[in-house]
Amino acid sequence: MLNGPNPELADSIEKECGSGKSWEGIVKRLWPRTKYIEAIITGSMAQYIPTLDFYSGGIPLVSIPYASSESCLGINLQPLSKPSDVSYTLLPNMAYFEFLPLENNHGETETVDLVDVRPGHYYELILTTLTGLYRYRVGDILMVTGFHNKAPKFRFVQRGNVVLSIDMDKTSEEDLLNAVTKAKERLEQLGLLLAEYTSYPDTSSIPGHYVLYWELKAKGGKSDFPVLDKGIMEECCSTVEESLDSVYRCCRRKEKSIGPLEIRVVREGTFDSLMDYCIMQGSSLSQYKTPRCIKSDAALKILNSRVIGSFCSQFVPS
Repeated sequence: MLNGPNPELADSIEKECGSGKSWEGIVKRLWPRTKYIEAIITGSMAQYIPTLDFYSGGIPLVSIPYASSESCLGINLQPLSKPSDVSYTLLPNMAYFEFLPLENNHGETETVDLVDVRPGHYYELILTTLTGLYRYRVGDILMVTGFHNKAPKFRFVQRGNVVLSIDMDKTSEEDLLNAVTKAKERLEQLGLLLAEYTSYPDTSSIPGHYVLYWELKAKGGKSDFPVLDKGIMEECCSTVEESLDSVYRCCRRKEKSIGPLEIRVVREGTFDSLMDYCIMQGSSLSQYKTPRCIKSDAALKILNSRVIGSFCSQFVPS
């Protein structure tokens, strides 16, 4: 098939992509026979679902395998389920699985085997593999959603070691994703999509505060990138704060130990530069995921050097 130039095809692609029209549904326009898009859409990756829906025009999103760099773990036996309903059945011939119940859930500290997990409970996954890992804590937090025959099914919740904290607050990756998801709905008024985000707890001043880095993308293309509306962006900050848990809100309102949340908007391509830096430091290209909490001073320098706008919450959350 790849036997030489195809000027007609090249012209049709250039016409479709460069006509000035929105790229909404571009996947279906370029590949009209597309049946589905295979992608990771669980955990922190769920934030890309609106972007995928925008470019695909509603083509089904399918997440089949559950795997890590340590081992293949399981499969989704209902691949056409909604992204919010995706669960994986672990394959016991891939590794020996143990599960550490979360202490804040039931007060348990001993691991349980695959057959002893309970629906609705949260566990940290532990692996023993044929390649030499012994009781290795992967760092994934899973919730038991039900059973396939007698085999338990799990929903990936979050990475267990990613949290924001200033005082008594403990904001998990899932908490942050849920808050950002609610806030980014306001970007529709500006014709923008949230392409990427990360965060860090800024304690360089008193009180410390959460900082979110957002990379925004115009739906109509780069030439259409609108001026950021200060009021709407400040509303985004307030929405994030209102969506965080009661401990955070208490620290903001009563204790005053946490300052107003800040959103810093960065130029397009900033998170590509962040990825390049992380890979240069040894991260796996095939396993790279944008860190949701930045701890490296060098990585923060990359982000801060590309800030094009900064906005803070103007209201104390209820």
